[in-house]
Amino acid sequence: MKEIRIGLVGAGWMGKTHTNAFLNALMLFGAEAGKPVFEVVADVDLEAAKITSEKLGFARWSNSWQEIVSDQNVDVIDIATPNVFHYEVAKAALENGKHVYCEKPLTLSADQSKELANLAKEKGVVNYVGYNNVMNPASAYIKELVSSGKLGQIMRFSGTYDQDGLLDPNLPITWRHINKHSGSGSLGDLGSHLLSISQFILGDISKVNALSKIVIPKRPKQAGSSELADVENDDVISILAEYANGAIGTISSSRVATGRKNYLTFEIQGTDGSVFYSLERMNEVQVYFNSDHHADRGFRNVFLGPDHKGYETFYPAQGIALGYNDMKVLEAHELLSAISEGTPYACDFEFGWKIDRIISAILKSDSEKSWVEIV
Repeated sequence: MKEIRIGLVGAGWMGKTHTNAFLNALMLFGAEAGKPVFEVVADVDLEAAKITSEKLGFARWSNSWQEIVSDQNVDVIDIATPNVFHYEVAKAALENGKHVYCEKPLTLSADQSKELANLAKEKGVVNYVGYNNVMNPASAYIKELVSSGKLGQIMRFSGTYDQDGLLDPNLPITWRHINKHSGSGSLGDLGSHLLSISQFILGDISKVNALSKIVIPKRPKQAGSSELADVENDDVISILAEYANGAIGTISSSRVATGRKNYLTFEIQGTDGSVFYSLERMNEVQVYFNSDHHADRGFRNVFLGPDHKGYETFYPAQGIALGYNDMKVLEAHELLSAISEGTPYACDFEFGWKIDRIISAILKSDSEKSWVEIV
């Protein structure tokens, strides 16, 4: 059994989610893959760090992430801060030879992400980006269908990720609306999840053409304030894509999609079959194969179950729904296993860089109103 000592940077909701995932990974998988030890939590708000430390069982707390990235009693730096701080913290952690677990996105630019990916390879440490939808057992099942050739030649990927959480124009502005803090709007916050699924299952996108819109151009500076501030990034975005494998794609996201709560859906169409998935029906995958008897009856439901990678950890029977936190548990286990046993993992910093370079190309395309090659 290898103890893996964790230094958490960021005492907010995501930091708590990561810690909960580590605890459940230990409970479900046992300590053989690595036992997480909660060493220290850092946050700019020292009181928040103290409260989180005491609540979640960290040994100590700090208001200086600079101290913990060089702490000899820490093995892995867990970055759960707002997007703008990811690059600085991750780079310092890598330079100190730490394993790094960074919530998505890796950074706010493709160049910075590539730099971190190269540095992580040079240091030979585990480098993990938290694209949790990649760890969904449904994603593994669909990737297997595509890779096996059962769907035939892939013709098209179409997907959308819509929420209406920011539809109310009276909601105050946050860091998510400011480019220097977030990098982009619905694209980076929501669309990046679709891009991670697409990358995992279908591989590289070669070029994109995008169009976005800011639906609510100004928001209150504070709740109830009459003073307004400019929204700098996309509320809605739509993307045409061409894949390296010859398929075409349509990808969109919205944070002001009236009536939609967590509407991540995608369909992959092949010459021999198709597959459809919705995160709001997380435990079901709809499939259609030309070879099926009575194929004219259309799609059929496949319920995730113990035969699907990842699912068997939680339940012994089909049809019992998994949730968001379960994907994070699988993510935490994969990280621990990579550190303690050297097992392979999909969402390394190079994977994160590939997502960020697609986002950079999309933003350039939207700005220039033209097709942009992804290089």
